[in-house]
Amino acid sequence: MDEKTNQPHEQGGCFCMGVGPQVTSMADNLWSRATNDHFRNSRVEFLKGLRSLLDDRIDKMSRSGPAKGTQVPVE
Repeated sequence: MDEKTNQPHEQGGCFCMGVGPQVTSMADNLWSRATNDHFRNSRVEFLKGLRSLLDDRIDKMSRSGPAKGTQVPVE
C-alpha cells in the first residue's frame, strides 16, 4: 500500500508482488501430498493460537469488569 495515496503498489497489488499466489498455485505440482498436509496443519494451528489469545483476553476483560448487580440496604 502506498502511504501517500492509500492505493496498492503497481506491482501485483501487494507487498509480495503476486509471488504468494503463484507459489500456492505451483504447490500442487511441486510438493507432495504430505507436504501440503503439513502446511495446511500449520495454518490451522496458527489460527488456533490466535483463538487462544482472544479467549484469554476475553476472559481477563470479563473478570476485571464492573460487578454485576447493586446492593441496596434494607431497613
